[in-house]
Amino acid sequence: QVQVVESGGGSVQAGGSLRLSCAASGFTRGTYCWGWFRQAAGKAREGVAVIDTVGRTNYVDSVKGRFTIPKDNAKNTLALEMNNLKAEDTAMYYCAVGYSTLGGYCYRERSRFSFWGQGTQVTVSS
Repeated sequence: QVQVVESGGGSVQAGGSLRLSCAASGFTRGTYCWGWFRQAAGKAREGVAVIDTVGRTNYVDSVKGRFTIPKDNAKNTLALEMNNLKAEDTAMYYCAVGYSTLGGYCYRERSRFSFWGQGTQVTVSS
């Protein structure tokens, strides 16, 4: 069965950095979309960034220039590197795996992802 596990959450001061990691198993490597989503208290789950089957990425505007999602194909893991963190980044962060389009493109939409991790909390204090 497909398993998705996130780790690395914690508390950090505004302006600091944090790295989350995601590992997924139970499916053929390289054939699915990978993504990071987050859900702040009282808010809907938001797509932070996705990477498609050929390495193309799509970030939500609020994190562009601050977050990156390097994929380690050798280890079959996806990281979320967060820099210059802001209080508004506070949320539960989820890693997810989903299906690409026929052309291998991955949309940054919750409905496109089928397999989810349990979440890891990131809290940014000012």
